[in-house]
Amino acid sequence: MKQRILKVHPSDNVVVALTDLQPGEQLEYSGKTYTVKEFIAAKHKFAEHDFAEGEKIIMYGVLVGKAQNAIAAGSLLTVANVKHAASGFLEAQHHDNWQQPDASKWAGRTFNGYHREDGSVGTGNFWLVIPMVFCENRNIEVLQDALVKQLGYGRKNTYESKAQQLINLVKNGGSVDEILYTEVKGGEATAKEERLFPNVDGIKFLIHNGGCGGTRQDAQALCGLLAGYITHPNVAGATVMSLGCQNAQVSILEEEIAKRSPNFKKPLYVLDQQKVGKESDMLELAIRQTMAGLMEANNNQRQPAPLSKITIGLECGGSDGFSGISANPAIGYTSDLLVSLGGTVILSEFPELCGVEQNLIDRCVTKDKADRFSHLVNLYSQRAEEVGSGFDMNPSPGNIKDGLITDAIKSAGAAKKGGTSPVVDVLDYPEKVTKPGLNLLCTPGNDVESTTAEVASGANVVLFTTGLGTPTGNPITPVVKISTNTTLFNKMSDIIDIDTGTIIDGTETIEQAGERILDYVIRVASGEIEVSAVRHGQDDFIPWKRGISL
Repeated sequence: MKQRILKVHPSDNVVVALTDLQPGEQLEYSGKTYTVKEFIAAKHKFAEHDFAEGEKIIMYGVLVGKAQNAIAAGSLLTVANVKHAASGFLEAQHHDNWQQPDASKWAGRTFNGYHREDGSVGTGNFWLVIPMVFCENRNIEVLQDALVKQLGYGRKNTYESKAQQLINLVKNGGSVDEILYTEVKGGEATAKEERLFPNVDGIKFLIHNGGCGGTRQDAQALCGLLAGYITHPNVAGATVMSLGCQNAQVSILEEEIAKRSPNFKKPLYVLDQQKVGKESDMLELAIRQTMAGLMEANNNQRQPAPLSKITIGLECGGSDGFSGISANPAIGYTSDLLVSLGGTVILSEFPELCGVEQNLIDRCVTKDKADRFSHLVNLYSQRAEEVGSGFDMNPSPGNIKDGLITDAIKSAGAAKKGGTSPVVDVLDYPEKVTKPGLNLLCTPGNDVESTTAEVASGANVVLFTTGLGTPTGNPITPVVKISTNTTLFNKMSDIIDIDTGTIIDGTETIEQAGERILDYVIRVASGEIEVSAVRHGQDDFIPWKRGISL
């Protein structure tokens, strides 16, 4: 019989509903019987025993809240009766006792990737077109219109056909009811056109709204982020469009590129509109140079590479009450396997590590790393409070509706993505990963800002867990969507790649799911699988703007 409730950690005093529970039901778990006092929806939690006002609430073995008032055993935990609370953190108490998982079945395994001169290996081969400032966005869009379809990177749009059918119906005197209810048919939305450059996976346009008007620190960070994309192993080269007078100067971009790749040799074409003059002259030159760059990029072909060349970014969004029970610990096990194989993992979203800082501090390999993590977390929290917010405001309405009622509950589950391996480095946005193993990267909890940053730091595959469903993708790195529950996987199969609801159903262990995900990652890295975000052209790109506008 399927288990209907779960205690995540032996010291927890809350119980998770794995299915909807009705008032009066009696359920047994680990030799103890629980009586449900009220309806408890799947993914939500109920009190293991009577809570007094102010009593600590423990989940995942850590403090995740306090009772705002007395809560009877078997009663639902809600935002009305629980308030956010998290444990503080002290200096590191180093624990050098990591038990590596058995990764022997992947020993000697390879993936087929694009080898770069600096020794990195890409899971894709893209050309970038980048504006240094928002003033160039229109020119970027003109280039996009001129190049994408003609080069064979366009996709047939089934919705154009559907819209045309409705337009014809309107022209022929159709009624409102006919417009609303007439069935319209369309072709396959994902059919590709023939590429002029078969070894180039795409030409991507990193349109953004930064580059000027903010602080000099904003400009420096943007240039660092863009440099991270230009030097990324998934990128063959870039065309850069500059107005000329913006804060984000090309010279800063060049400095940031040199930091990340001192012997940078990729084709890089930079055009300054105020130097070139006429817009038409600059756009023609941009097309010529981009075409030449694409010809060079097309010479690169996939070749075998060790799994140690894979860098995984770990992300969650649209999280639910099952995220920390199924999908997150599953990719945490995937992370540990990859680290054991010499690969690299990036865990970000610092607001969503609230309450588990001590565990991560204790896992840092040196005191300097632990101190830097503490400093970045405290500084971030302080800045959030200064503008009238705080980490306790992180859970979204969707998170709360599906059981994540405090930031600490959300964070304790989110941190499971990082597995159990030692923390080898702590990075501030938008620094580049340089050490194999688990790296912590300071980013916001915003899905796209964080994913954008992880890729800039070097992630050539992103594992993205979701309990509610989200289409988030990235222009140059495949974002693998992993559902926490099978209901979501079936409901939104067009945007979800992998289901870990099998863990909730009891048909698969966390370790089995983690191994299955690693096998999937290898196929994605080799270009054998086109993930849903790529198939839909989901090229989300949002730089993190930390400062005020001036």
